[in-house]
Amino acid sequence: MGADGPGGNETEWPDGTVLSRLPGALTNELLLLGPPKPCRAGTVLLHQGEPSTHVFVLGHGKQPRLACVKVTVAARNGTESLLGIRISGDLVGEMGVLREGPRSATVTTCRAMTVHRIPIESFRLFLRRREEAWRVVCHMIADRLDWANRRRLDFAGYDTAVRLARVLVELATHHGTPGEGGIRLGIELSQAEFGKLIGAGRDSTQLAVRQLRELNYIGHRYRTVTILDLNGLAAFADPD
Repeated sequence: MGADGPGGNETEWPDGTVLSRLPGALTNELLLLGPPKPCRAGTVLLHQGEPSTHVFVLGHGKQPRLACVKVTVAARNGTESLLGIRISGDLVGEMGVLREGPRSATVTTCRAMTVHRIPIESFRLFLRRREEAWRVVCHMIADRLDWANRRRLDFAGYDTAVRLARVLVELATHHGTPGEGGIRLGIELSQAEFGKLIGAGRDSTQLAVRQLRELNYIGHRYRTVTILDLNGLAAFADPD
């Protein structure tokens, strides 16, 4: 779905993101609240536990790649979980701002990209002024809650290979780009990061990746997954 970028230029934002759901005029208005700022890979945009003073809208990665950030949370014992991936056109940091509490997670850039840092009061005024934007943000929060609920059900109901397949199908559906060799996910994650996303240890994740490769559902090399057979992978991911 397209949306006009600042200055009236047509910009394509990935489907399902906040900016893809906003009308072009509201996209412009939101982005102009925070000028684009370049960030290097590995930049921590938000720290778990810090005060919530702003939100970020994710701009573009180095073309033709999407921007990509990891949302992680650390337990008191030091165990880290990967809650999700956000891409170009997504909003991060909104929960702490809306509930006026500390950050519930850490957000780290996966690659060089641009971000729009929007102060808390500017963001709140924008939502109060623009009812349609508030509805879009509510829809986004509901979608993320659905994602979290599906992952919790997956942990209880499926083995590691099926959990991995279910996540890969969702990522391919929402972020994948068809190519000559299959569907590229458009994001790069290590096997350890996939394990954190599906609640599995290193050995279990490695075995799951190997199983999906041997079934010719995916191709995998360093931090890159290609979906070779989406229909087969989807059938494997839904054994019921």
